[in-house]
Amino acid sequence: MPHAKLDTKALKLLPLSKREHDIKLCDIDMQVPPPFSHPSLDAVCAEIVAARQRGAAVIMMYGAHVIRSGCARLMIRLMEEGLVTHFATNGAGAIHDFELAMIGKTCESVERYVSEGQFGLWQETGQLNDAVNIGAKQGLGFGEAVGAYISLNNFPHQSLSVLAAGYRCNVPVTVHVGIGNDIVHEHPNCDGAAIGAASMTDFLVYAKSIENLEGGVFLNIGSAVTGPEVYLKCLAMARNIAHQEGRKIANFTTAVFDKQPINDDHTKAPPKTSPQYFFRPWKTILARTVADGGKSYYIQGDHAQTVGNLAAKLLDATPY
Repeated sequence: MPHAKLDTKALKLLPLSKREHDIKLCDIDMQVPPPFSHPSLDAVCAEIVAARQRGAAVIMMYGAHVIRSGCARLMIRLMEEGLVTHFATNGAGAIHDFELAMIGKTCESVERYVSEGQFGLWQETGQLNDAVNIGAKQGLGFGEAVGAYISLNNFPHQSLSVLAAGYRCNVPVTVHVGIGNDIVHEHPNCDGAAIGAASMTDFLVYAKSIENLEGGVFLNIGSAVTGPEVYLKCLAMARNIAHQEGRKIANFTTAVFDKQPINDDHTKAPPKTSPQYFFRPWKTILARTVADGGKSYYIQGDHAQTVGNLAAKLLDATPY
């Protein structure tokens, strides 16, 4: 016998106009990044330019806080200039992108609204589920489906949506979702089968981009779990096919941008006895997956500083 389930139709959803927003687009739209320097920043920029000169992939995986930090404008310019060939994020990254494009505001107080039983239950945000439901029927990936919805419905702030820019520029922006992780999964119109199908499509699109990572660059920015885990599985699949074809995917560069301090040699995975062993970007992206011929960099700092200055340097660089 199936177990009893919560009836989502019994939930009370309120309009976004009744939600207090912690982040407003007018406050975070970054055009000039704040001052920042790091000895590895120029090296990472050089690796990206060289990768694009040789036609290799440059993939940027980012967490939701990167969008909340106001990096979208510069990320879109990197897309438009062909300096990044694939963007990827988690479900929360898509939600912040969607809300900012729709109303120019995002982010609620978890402390307040979970106490009131209202956290995540906002009517307009649920339209993201509609976008995925429509896109899944068309065979689209999650990111393309949401980007198309933002564009075709002419959201007022779509010019600062990475998802919409991907749809407009025909550049993959994939979204990698864990069911139950995101506020839209609370909504009555959430279709787990559609989310699964659309996110699975994006997983395979991502893996296809990883096939072109030889000589390329993989950037993981502010994603401690989804970023390294999805990358790891896609790299394994891409290498499996490459080995059968007599090719290698080994000579590439990885770079992790995060706030965690790393005081030891980041090219060697921390021991299992260390709490830092469980910081997946270190052991997976900086050490294990480049052990066969690649190189890695770690840049610590606030996302507005690190991503902003990386983008500014790349956009000022000699066109590839």
